[in-house]
Amino acid sequence: MIPRWRPAPLIRLSVLWHAVGAITLVALPSWWPWVLGALAGNHLVLIAAVLWPRGRWLGPNLIRLPASAAGRAEICLTFDDGPDPQVTPQVLDLLDRYEAKASFFCIGEKAAAFPETVREIARRGHSVENHSYGHPLAFAFYGMSGLRREVESAQAVIAGITGRAPLYFRAPAGFRSPLLDPVLAKCGMRYVSWTRRGYDAVRRDPVRVLQRLARGLIAGDVLVLHDGARARTDAGEPVVLAVLPALLDQLAARGLKSVSLPTACNDASTAALHS
Repeated sequence: MIPRWRPAPLIRLSVLWHAVGAITLVALPSWWPWVLGALAGNHLVLIAAVLWPRGRWLGPNLIRLPASAAGRAEICLTFDDGPDPQVTPQVLDLLDRYEAKASFFCIGEKAAAFPETVREIARRGHSVENHSYGHPLAFAFYGMSGLRREVESAQAVIAGITGRAPLYFRAPAGFRSPLLDPVLAKCGMRYVSWTRRGYDAVRRDPVRVLQRLARGLIAGDVLVLHDGARARTDAGEPVVLAVLPALLDQLAARGLKSVSLPTACNDASTAALHS
């Protein structure tokens, strides 16, 4: 059951701070430099929260799987920025080879362009989740109407292709708007970021990417890779395809099993949001 949206303490405090500032300006106009300074400080804190992908200042944020999933030696591989008609099928083949499941955070307009790839993701037992419609770099600074458009448009496209509305949302680049949570609550989605990422979308060295993903890897971790690949190795191979086989080998060697987010969180999803 999706919890009803309640503003995070930082959001409530910001609203109160602005109200106090407005009252102060009416009662004591000469205090305007102090009021503006206080409000500027508040906005700096909000910007810091936006730029902290794994933070919870703006609301619940699933950065690890629930304890029950960790107890089953589960982790979750997630793939962002797809689908890609060349890369995604190869990712799916690798996951099949290791009997691993994952969650794919798809961009709505790419899903609309390559619906058969999205259907194949779902057909092979992975979950398809929401990564906004157009992946705008300024997503975190959109107003409420812009956020609704990005989230709801992607939600409608993916649900129309797979027959299942996404349950999870990840913001472009992980930068989360202070206004996002009520939009997600209306759509019945939870916000998720990650435990660790390898920067495979920007780094060309698969060895370093693998090191970042695998160092200290334990049950319950949520990992981010990108099937909407941009970075390529010196040989021209998408970094994700160079890294994934070695990563899956390491999971097997450590006795860890990759499952989709809905599978991992099925029995304790609400608790996971606040853990």
